[in-house]
Amino acid sequence: MRDSLSLMLGLLDYRTVSFESAEAFLKTYRDEWAGCVVADLRLPGMSGLELQAELRARGKKLPFVIITGHGDVKSARAAFQSEAVDFLEKPFDEVELRAAIEKGLDKESRRIQHAQTANDQASKLAKLTRREREVLELVGKGLHAKEIAASLNISARTVEVHKSRLMTKLEARNVSELVRFALAAEKG
Repeated sequence: MRDSLSLMLGLLDYRTVSFESAEAFLKTYRDEWAGCVVADLRLPGMSGLELQAELRARGKKLPFVIITGHGDVKSARAAFQSEAVDFLEKPFDEVELRAAIEKGLDKESRRIQHAQTANDQASKLAKLTRREREVLELVGKGLHAKEIAASLNISARTVEVHKSRLMTKLEARNVSELVRFALAAEKG
């Protein structure tokens, strides 16, 4: 089954790597891997659901498509609770599998893009001085320059200079984007 599935996916222009067991996958797995895991519910040793749970326990969000010849509601529920993108019962057709994998790859692409955005924001925020962070925090709270100046015991003109530097360092086009960065900084 593993070889025929790998061949079919290769013919559909997917790059595939197959493993004889979940344990073999975990032994080889690298954090930088991206893609979509297609795992059988029943594998020798650890099951596909156990593999999915193990990766989730490690904080990994690779999307999963669980396939099985012995599906039941309990197994499907467990797969979806662990964020599987689909649960396909054998025999499934190429169209179903492809749709499930595409859904998984779309999810993975969004996850990677979100992580990259968060890294970019963190990198930009790291360039700020202590005073710029204070000004950014108060901008995020909706305070105007005079209110920020009074709060920090500086002049309104100095606040405007800090805001200008914030706009440049954070590559923000307007105050709304500064607020977005302030909210991200609160979370981070």
